[in-house]
Amino acid sequence: MTDLPLLGAAMPTATLETLQDFILSENRDLEIQDFCDGDLLNDDWKTVADHARNLLTGYTGRLGIHGPFWGLNIASPDTEMRALNKRKHLQGIEVCEYLGATQMVIHSPYTTWSFNNLDNAPARKEYDRLVENCHDTMDEVVKRAEDCGVTMVIENIEDIDADIRCALADSFNSPAMAVSIDTGHAHYAHGTNGAAPVDFYVRRAGDRLQHIHLQDADGYADRHWSIGQGTIRWEAVFRALGELGSNPRLILELRDKDGILPSVEYLQSLGLAR
Repeated sequence: MTDLPLLGAAMPTATLETLQDFILSENRDLEIQDFCDGDLLNDDWKTVADHARNLLTGYTGRLGIHGPFWGLNIASPDTEMRALNKRKHLQGIEVCEYLGATQMVIHSPYTTWSFNNLDNAPARKEYDRLVENCHDTMDEVVKRAEDCGVTMVIENIEDIDADIRCALADSFNSPAMAVSIDTGHAHYAHGTNGAAPVDFYVRRAGDRLQHIHLQDADGYADRHWSIGQGTIRWEAVFRALGELGSNPRLILELRDKDGILPSVEYLQSLGLAR
């Protein structure tokens, strides 16, 4: 049992109040979710961060946050929107530095439209422009993250191509940019758009993968169900994870936080994690 991977979880600080013992007893990986709220980042976010720090007194696990994403697209073709994106992501890095967090989840710019259309122009013109826009938004953020010891992990959202997000991360040539997988998003892409199964996403990411959102789903929508309630093949997912050397953070990201402990118990019962 002790050789099994240790599960962490994503939650706002209000939930951390009730799951504090669960996180601290084994220093499980933790992702704080409050700071994806752009309005909070423009307001008194330090009060929330201070509360989280107090709840985590003595914590020695790996701490991360979910960065801002509502209404944001790091590949926006609008120069002013890219400037706003840059500012919001820099705010996220500021939160990481204040909290001592070493990881921040950001969202992939790729859509279902991208899969069939980015190469639908001479010399990959649209694909190259999208990557250039991402760099215009994120180059300064990446440098700031490097200085703070933070790694940003690009989470698949609508991505059908399991490789395209990995290529984007590689294009920054920086330890501050890596890859995340959301199992429910991948399962949605598989069930709705014919993408590969979740375990293929894991293998294609390889050791770029430093973070994974674990949620169950039915392949029809972004369910964020407790593990075991959907149709994801968890044995295959954890077999692929076991082949990696990157030791990604295994973060339960559930809509109903009451499902966190039952999800841990379910994966324990299968002998997959603890």
